[in-house]
Amino acid sequence: MKHDNRRELGRRGEELAAEHLRKAGYRILDRNVRTRYGEIDLVAQEGACLVFVEVRTVRYADMEPEESVTRRKQQRVAALSRRYLQQHGQEHADWRADVIAIAMGDDGRPLRLEHYVNAVEE
Repeated sequence: MKHDNRRELGRRGEELAAEHLRKAGYRILDRNVRTRYGEIDLVAQEGACLVFVEVRTVRYADMEPEESVTRRKQQRVAALSRRYLQQHGQEHADWRADVIAIAMGDDGRPLRLEHYVNAVEE
């Protein structure tokens, strides 16, 4: 049961993140891009820049969502982003990786949504 709740929490967070990006003028190009190496939550476009977005959603009392984006996770997101670019013939495209951190209340409403631009270091 807890696993399903976590999956639902993640899905809800990704919806909120996509909505936030659209309102900020981004185009959502792809969602939940799964590879054998991991998953890219959202692929968006801001102007000429491709943006790979890692969405971290937690229940507020558990921890801060940013805490879960470790150095290793950043490296994985960067590697997945480069692989996506290669597979789509866009190795030379302008790109970056962002993190959207969402803290949810017990009532299922977002208490805080932070968008960290260019938050992933290679």
